Amino acid sequence: MAGRRLIVEADGGSRGNPGPAGYGAVVRDGDTGQIIAQAAAFIGHATNNVAEYKGLIAGLRAAREIDPDASVDVRMDSKLVVEQMSGRWKIKHPDMQPLAAEARTVLPRGQVEYTWIPRERNKDADRLANEAMDAGKAGRAWEPRPLAGTAAAPRGAGSAVEPVEPVEPPLEKAVPKAGWAAPADLGTPTTFVLLRHGETPLTPEKRFSGSGGSDPALSEKGRWQAERAAAALAAAGSVQAVVSSPMRRTRETAETVAARLGLEVRYEDGLREVDFGAWEGLTFAEVRERHPDDLNAWLASPKAKPTGSSESFATLTHRAAVARDKILARYPGRTVLVVSHVSPIKTLVRLALGAPPDSMYRMELSAASLCAVQYYADGNASVRLLNDTGHLR
Repeated sequence: MAGRRLIVEADGGSRGNPGPAGYGAVVRDGDTGQIIAQAAAFIGHATNNVAEYKGLIAGLRAAREIDPDASVDVRMDSKLVVEQMSGRWKIKHPDMQPLAAEARTVLPRGQVEYTWIPRERNKDADRLANEAMDAGKAGRAWEPRPLAGTAAAPRGAGSAVEPVEPVEPPLEKAVPKAGWAAPADLGTPTTFVLLRHGETPLTPEKRFSGSGGSDPALSEKGRWQAERAAAALAAAGSVQAVVSSPMRRTRETAETVAARLGLEVRYEDGLREVDFGAWEGLTFAEVRERHPDDLNAWLASPKAKPTGSSESFATLTHRAAVARDKILARYPGRTVLVVSHVSPIKTLVRLALGAPPDSMYRMELSAASLCAVQYYADGNASVRLLNDTGHLR
């Protein structure tokens, strides 16, 4: 069953360019066209483009608050923002680069599509941006005007998100991307070489080992596996950067490889394993015996959490996608070794394939195995390798 679809319409303006500036954004239900949230703020002295990017970020955040798993169709009358966020135009201006990077971290890249629309079809966002600028000129914060049957939502100084009533039918859905293949003018893809850490004492017994347990070190075999991976990657000679989960077993694996390659390790918390709560250190059979209902729920839904855990696979998907987009923004066109765990690596592969959440249960990922994913400038991806263990033979 298809998930929920939301439409974000965003705009920004500057009276003077640069001059007093503000943004506005609305979020519509993709099926009914009903506006279900709105946001606006005065941002001081800025350019039109900065204000437009601020509106985009506010709209994406409002959509995430409504449903972090929804597919989002962004509609803007800024050709610049739409083309840059779609990956078809380069982002050269230093003021735009951090804003675009921030926008990409709000939701996983595969959940968001961008479409240009004429200004006359973006009237609601334009109106909110002008209201915000008027409020700023008067020295006050923008406040939404509640419509009949709605209640004001909590808001911070200078900005607000408000639920409102339906206004017009939905816009037509964006045309989906056609396949993963990238034309030559998209440039060099960014390649993630995904390395699962080597074995720990828990690995051979297939015990749950997440971020809430004992954080075990590599075993003797695990250290040997890390050395073998390091030798293979050094021989390939393609890795240009190393990023790792901060957990002990991934740190040890990453540092072994990085030392062989003469590179430093950068740590990214979004790559850590899921917190398995009360299941930490248990086998699947032991969890089935002690927590059967929670286990069944967890296997049935990506939003279910292990007993006593604060994390679901849905939560993991969001933070892994944010980590992915941060790495992509930091190392465009380069080959990056990403050292992580079973669940985050399977999640990145799943997202690259556009596969459903339960596909993770149909992937095998051995200790110290290698996967590879290439990411193109238009947001498409290609899985090049999965669970390669040839270097361990």
